[in-house]
Amino acid sequence: MDHYLDIQLLPDPEFSQPMLMGALYNKLHRALVSLETDRIGVSFPEYSLKPKGLGSILRIHGSNADLKQLQALDWLRGMRDHIELSPAQQVPADTQHSCVKRRQYKTNVERLRRRRMKRKGETYQEASEAIPDSVEQRPDLPFAVLRSQSTGQGFHLFVEQGKPMPEPVSGRFNSYGLSLGATVPIF
Repeated sequence: MDHYLDIQLLPDPEFSQPMLMGALYNKLHRALVSLETDRIGVSFPEYSLKPKGLGSILRIHGSNADLKQLQALDWLRGMRDHIELSPAQQVPADTQHSCVKRRQYKTNVERLRRRRMKRKGETYQEASEAIPDSVEQRPDLPFAVLRSQSTGQGFHLFVEQGKPMPEPVSGRFNSYGLSLGATVPIF
């Protein structure tokens, strides 16, 4: 994780910033799947809890070779009018690190009950007793709206950017550039 590149979303009168970030992140996800790599991570320099948002910059972290391999895919086709892409640069010295990970929530009790009824052959009453209303969680994290490649369904990918720490933690990243324990440079 010694190099990075920034993708800045440009203001657009037709598309909102969150919509453009979702489209950009979808394209990155497809590129990471096709590369079959677990060495590229992401961060969001303008990440904010109040107001809640990922911001307008997607920062991609990796080795110089990994970033060149990603750029060779031409994965930004269709987005070039909406972004400004920086060249790959070396991470500044004495940078802090943070774990950027996906958080999943049980957000719809009715959906959970229907799923249980189908899976276990239960009645609505049985599923309601097994899954009370108190199970529902209200997400309070920024998110990107993505489309599943396998099901075609839209979903919210909630992102949690952890507290800065002085030392990096190595590990693997998923096809969204997120990790449960590995860190990326934060600056």
